[in-house]
Amino acid sequence: MIKKETIEKVLDTARIEEVVGDFVDLKKRGTSLIGNCPFHNEKTPSFHVSVNKGIYKCFGCGAGGDSLKFVMEHEKYAYPEAIRYLANKYNIPIEEVERSPAQMAAQDKRESLYVINQWASKFFKHTLWETELGQSIGLSYFRERGYRDDIIKKFDLGYSPEAWTSLVDEAAKDGFAKEYLTELGLAVERDDKSLYDRFRGRVIFPIHNLTGRVIGFGGRTLKKDKTVPKYVNSPESEIYHKSNVLYGLHLAKKSILEHDVCFLVEGYADVLSCHQAGVEQVVSSSGTSLTTGQIKLISRYTKQVVILYDGDEAGIKASLRGTDMLLEEGLNVKVLLFPDGNDPDSYIQKFGASEFRSYVDKNQEDFVFYKTNILLRDAKEDPIKRAEVIREVVESIALIPDEIKVSVYIRQCSSLLDIEERVLLSELNKIRLAKARSKEKKEAQAQQNQAAAAMDMPPGSEEWFPVEMLAAMGAEAPSAEPVQVESAEIRLEKELVRILLNYGRELVHWEGDGDVPVAPYLLASLDDIEIMDKTCKLIVDEFAKQAENFQVPEAKVFFSHENPEVSTLAVDSVVNKYELSPSWNDDKRKIFVPEELDQLKSLVIQVIYRIKKNKIEVQMQTIREELKHTSDDADLQILLAKYQKLKEGEQLLGNLLGNIVVK
Repeated sequence: MIKKETIEKVLDTARIEEVVGDFVDLKKRGTSLIGNCPFHNEKTPSFHVSVNKGIYKCFGCGAGGDSLKFVMEHEKYAYPEAIRYLANKYNIPIEEVERSPAQMAAQDKRESLYVINQWASKFFKHTLWETELGQSIGLSYFRERGYRDDIIKKFDLGYSPEAWTSLVDEAAKDGFAKEYLTELGLAVERDDKSLYDRFRGRVIFPIHNLTGRVIGFGGRTLKKDKTVPKYVNSPESEIYHKSNVLYGLHLAKKSILEHDVCFLVEGYADVLSCHQAGVEQVVSSSGTSLTTGQIKLISRYTKQVVILYDGDEAGIKASLRGTDMLLEEGLNVKVLLFPDGNDPDSYIQKFGASEFRSYVDKNQEDFVFYKTNILLRDAKEDPIKRAEVIREVVESIALIPDEIKVSVYIRQCSSLLDIEERVLLSELNKIRLAKARSKEKKEAQAQQNQAAAAMDMPPGSEEWFPVEMLAAMGAEAPSAEPVQVESAEIRLEKELVRILLNYGRELVHWEGDGDVPVAPYLLASLDDIEIMDKTCKLIVDEFAKQAENFQVPEAKVFFSHENPEVSTLAVDSVVNKYELSPSWNDDKRKIFVPEELDQLKSLVIQVIYRIKKNKIEVQMQTIREELKHTSDDADLQILLAKYQKLKEGEQLLGNLLGNIVVK
């Protein structure tokens, strides 16, 4: 377990703008920083970071929290992982009790998977550098390929022995669970339930996530036998999702930011050779087609992408359509073709690092123009093929969200294709119109499905909004679930939580009690009130628990709460703190508007009276319902007496609320 003092130091040190800024391109706007939300797909920024409050909030998807919550949500880390990540970022030593590998594996499964992968990476590296077979086979192979020792160590390369159970046997000695070894793909289970090493007899390329933790492996065979797969890779697991990983990004992200460009290559070897040549802003899709997740990773650091192809034109043509996804995400794409069938790795080996860098600088070509030329060469003078080329090129241009770029491409491609601009524009509009109609059709179908779901309401649920009413109000149709209006009771409880989180530690002078923090005064005044909303109750109960020790918790302790509903409510409560723009209270303009803090006493009294009044109204409604079904005179008299007493209390609270004066 990590010591509480270490956790507190990490949370106090972490800066929300620095933590989020590692993953999101943030721009200053007013008192906040904004950017595109990393938790849902959006074109217009709705993701806000408040430096003063130490929180982030997306007004599109609702995501919110502090630095710790961001790391947990974005990197899918468990609490201890996120603490370790932040501690490493700020060079804070982690103090914890020593644990054996077996004890570590018994903890949170996800953390165990990381631990085992890290252990396996060390095992492969040890085999490469410290064993006779590793040096004579694995290390010799890397050196023969021209890789320096510093590059081999930089990428944590390793070697797996040819023996069937080398890794499995060592893992058993250290107490690692068999099921975790098979889930990670480090071992394969036979029919008799025994295990053998998946990567035996291969050189190993560890795959890291953005923070440098090992999430998978690629293993290359050194055999000439064509029946043996050249590469074997880790399967998908709880910590490894191929579509969201780019090989080498953890080492490239700093250089990508510095140079404002990302070089995209095909394989592990290309990445290693580029780094050895001094070109570090390079990542690999590891031989798979580009995915939206991988493109979003790149777009966090730059909008400029250069694809480094080898000389296989057939392979290039096959990948052109997939590369269109880069354009759709708003990236500026260039391509670079190496001559004579070379790839980045072989070109560097033949001509050296200096010549490679020079070639890359001089021979980049815009992707749209390159695609146009390569397809035209294939079509030659065939009119039907040329028409298909025109349509395919315009389809690529139609994906680009920037209208200025679209205009430039239409003009340039008009010349390349030898066709009038108006024809290209006409085709562009047809494609866009067809896409818009298709999108409208899908949305209409989705709304119909949602409306049908919304009509299936439970009896007596008067507070559900019909779809027709939402449409008349200009609101969107409900999603999978119908929209339910919050009761006055829940709204008041959320207001209570908002005051506790924002002002719970503020001192207010109370007649007869002196200066008392808001939180204990509020809680004492409402000790006869039961909080109905479960999420609000969790927060109020924590305040009450700490009040017994004469303490008031800070709002930030709830931002990364294990209960996501508590975290969301806490962030929303702080985000919804009423604050005035600095331009309002202005000596020059003579405009002075009181802020909540200036009228805090009144705010506290109001919420106490309003909650009590609402509870009385609920009780009165209950009695009214009972009166409808009571015929016994004695019971009627008792109920009427209760009702009259409650009515007097309601009127008294109503008068008190009307008489509150802001001072």
